[in-house]
Amino acid sequence: MNKLRTPLLDIKGLYKNFDLYNLDKEIKGCQNINFSVFEGEFIGITGTSGSGKSTILKCIYRNYLPTKGEILYNSDIYGVLDLAKATERQMVRIRKDEIGYVSQFLKIMPRVTAKNFVKEAILEIGGEGELAEKEAIKMLKHFKISEDLWEAYPNTFSGGEKLRLNIARAMIKKPKLLILDEPTASLDNGSKVLVKELIQDLKSKGTTMLGIFHDIEFMENVIDREYNMTKGSINE
Repeated sequence: MNKLRTPLLDIKGLYKNFDLYNLDKEIKGCQNINFSVFEGEFIGITGTSGSGKSTILKCIYRNYLPTKGEILYNSDIYGVLDLAKATERQMVRIRKDEIGYVSQFLKIMPRVTAKNFVKEAILEIGGEGELAEKEAIKMLKHFKISEDLWEAYPNTFSGGEKLRLNIARAMIKKPKLLILDEPTASLDNGSKVLVKELIQDLKSKGTTMLGIFHDIEFMENVIDREYNMTKGSINE
């Protein structure tokens, strides 16, 4: 049935190599990656550390420029667009309006409060101030961020609090495509449950997701298909 539909994301012959010029050496990040993601699906990628999982996600989000291959994304703004060849301006707009990215790492401007950090995600996509305020508070409460911390600067937060805040900002936009790069790696079990609940809610509302998880069993009743990576190559 999938063959009759246009994929939301269609990756064809993707390669990413890293050149270490000072050592005259080339590291193969991922090789000949081919798979499709259809609207509303949640695809999980597994594999040992260093197998190339994050490299694929960073190529899709264009943190990395692919060595070769196509990443065809069915954008609401541009139609079918090869993200491997998209301009920086196109990528900035797609990241703002359509594709969310959650990492286990968090970088926040030091003078932005926790509530404003989440709130700005709604304002960026044209939401009104009152709605942004309401949605930000709702998200902070969901992730059990203490109200005492809403007006505090996140650089003072614990690692778990920062990660929950990072996930809250990405998910509050309800993006068309959400990329999850080991978002629960350093969370306690209670926080993982909160993340899973929100993932299930986003999926029920049509968000397509592509993610890496250490604890794949925790996500097994949410993920539709799983791909396993070995030494830069992927298998279903």
